Amino acid sequence: MKETKQIRQTLNRTPLLPAIALLILAASHAKPAEAGATFKIDDTKWVSIGAGLRTSFQAAEGKAGVNGSDWNNDFNLDNIRLYMNAQLHKYIKLEFNTDCQTCGNGGEMRILDAIGKFEYNPYINVWGGRLLVPAERREMNGPFYSAIYNIFSSGTPFESADYNLTIKNDGTSAGSFGRDDGAVIWGAALSGRLQYAFGFFRGLRGGANIDDNILYSQRVAYNFWEVEKNPGYYTSGTYYGKGGDVLTVAVANQYQEDGAGTALDPGNFRGTSVDILLEKVLANQGVITFNGEYKNYGISSGYSQASRDAGGGFSMFEGNAYDFSGMYLFPQKIGIGQVQPYLRYVNVLPSGSTNRNSYEGGVNYIIDGHNAKVSLSYEYGDLMSKGLNYSSTAAGDSGSAIKLGFQLQI
Repeated sequence: MKETKQIRQTLNRTPLLPAIALLILAASHAKPAEAGATFKIDDTKWVSIGAGLRTSFQAAEGKAGVNGSDWNNDFNLDNIRLYMNAQLHKYIKLEFNTDCQTCGNGGEMRILDAIGKFEYNPYINVWGGRLLVPAERREMNGPFYSAIYNIFSSGTPFESADYNLTIKNDGTSAGSFGRDDGAVIWGAALSGRLQYAFGFFRGLRGGANIDDNILYSQRVAYNFWEVEKNPGYYTSGTYYGKGGDVLTVAVANQYQEDGAGTALDPGNFRGTSVDILLEKVLANQGVITFNGEYKNYGISSGYSQASRDAGGGFSMFEGNAYDFSGMYLFPQKIGIGQVQPYLRYVNVLPSGSTNRNSYEGGVNYIIDGHNAKVSLSYEYGDLMSKGLNYSSTAAGDSGSAIKLGFQLQI
């Protein structure tokens, strides 16, 4: 789910069809901050547009169907995004992005991001509107800037803003695709090495949150080697060696009073995570990348296991989770791209429910960084069958899945 041309792009007040036509005519690729097609108005004003597509085929083990096969085969439209951005003043910018949410059910183009930005200096900037809630690196990467195609579907439990695909006011939603309505103050100090983002959001709507309590979020990162360069407080899961040697450690936390449960059985939600990115360019120009993530989620002052078993309300995850991956990008080109094999392990340990894990191995074919790549993966474990069911009766067998994913963006 950040996945995300995490708004590395841009726009506009021009009508949609002309914008798409201009996008198709844009033949060259620019740097991330200038990606897509950029149109300069004067020395301080510009507009730009971009687009991103993720689509996949998956064959997964399951119960035998009417044809006797115990494998389910699915073609999926995972994401189709339009990125639009504009600079209105030296210090003021506007960002608007859409995505096809609920794509598996036909899909609807909906608002992903709608952000007004006041960017004054490197130390303090303010964004407001519908935007990413500061969280662990996976959320800040989004699907388009993560190192692994399956980063969400076979990953650790979601934060509040990722619990539901659509925004609702019935106590079952606190945002969508990692976004929520609110504001973020972000910046960097110590020559950019210390990066921070503090956010204030609406959080859970209705249900347990009868007092309309605010969700507070924070992320603080320190760059020990090269300073990561991303728009705003966004991140990337790899730079394919183009960012130099990177070693960054970050801590994130979210808290909302009455941010979980039901109106009759509310609980205070807290989600804490630690993540690390290590990327090293070797002497032969090969690139080693390691991503690690630990989560500890808790619900206090209510929300009993009985309510969770009943399946009511906002049943956020409670417990610990780990996600580790390592990969190597070969320096030689094969055809038009480079080969990047990887291994990944995910372990989820809920409180009051059964543990689940996933072993994943695959290979990425990198044509143009995050803008054009193909991924082939094999996954085994019971994480797929148990999914987001954290009740005491959760059950599921270990199974296998093979996925072929394609990612394109401009």
